Amino acid sequence: MNSQMLNGSFVALITPYNEDLSVNYDKIKELVEWHIEKGTDGIVALGTTAESPALSSEEQEKIVETVISQVNGRIPVVVGAGSNNTLVSVEKCLKFQSMGADALLVITPYYNKTNKAGMVNHFRTIADAVDVPIILYNVPGRTGCALTYDVVKELAPHEKVIAVKEASGDMSFMVQIARLIDDNFTVVSGNDDITVPIMSMGGTGVISVLANAVPTETHEMVQAYLDGNVDKARQYQCDYLAFTNALFIETNPIPIKEAMNMMGMNVGGYRMPLYPMSEPDKEVLKGTMEELGLI
Repeated sequence: MNSQMLNGSFVALITPYNEDLSVNYDKIKELVEWHIEKGTDGIVALGTTAESPALSSEEQEKIVETVISQVNGRIPVVVGAGSNNTLVSVEKCLKFQSMGADALLVITPYYNKTNKAGMVNHFRTIADAVDVPIILYNVPGRTGCALTYDVVKELAPHEKVIAVKEASGDMSFMVQIARLIDDNFTVVSGNDDITVPIMSMGGTGVISVLANAVPTETHEMVQAYLDGNVDKARQYQCDYLAFTNALFIETNPIPIKEAMNMMGMNVGGYRMPLYPMSEPDKEVLKGTMEELGLI
């Protein structure tokens, strides 16, 4: 897998649960098939949207096994394998690599954090250990620490580092790292509300929460931009903005799972500490979905 294979809409797949909050592996298979049918370009398992911190190691491995087996090579599978413990992240990366992951999504070392040299060393240690590409994941709103331009500049030439998932929402930072984009290194949006703006600076796609509910439309928005139809891509971005914003009115993935359940997809609830949406927020979400004809 190289950076060009990240072109398109990669869904940040939710983790469906049964009524007893055990993982619904049959539903995962169903969702994978639905995404392939609807045009999703790639699957991201064990991302933030998958509630990965609430999953046991055994559950994580079985989810990855289920996704990779069901995809069966038809589209790329990226697996979240990050940790704030560098050696644990290496172990996870090697495990998921051995299971057939096409690429690995690796988050910044949250909570304990580090300095610039430590950040570079964290990612370089992981990249040196694996045989498949890694995607740097920048989401400071979750982690309390951010990638900097200098860190990305040092890491981008590494043959295993193919992209940044940029989810800071900082377009000025996006403009900075856009200078590093080349045939071997790209940027993908990690914010559904600014996918097209990020692509206007050289980004090649999105790792998307929105695509869990509207995979075809998310794919078409990204593909339209890649095809040079900026007006069509912009229209999709604008048309789905209210719904996108509602999907983040509470902590992700609470609203997207609520939306999917409203659509009759029966993906179950959440594991604590996540909790069902408040009724006022649920009404906001419902209203945006009704406007789009989703319910």
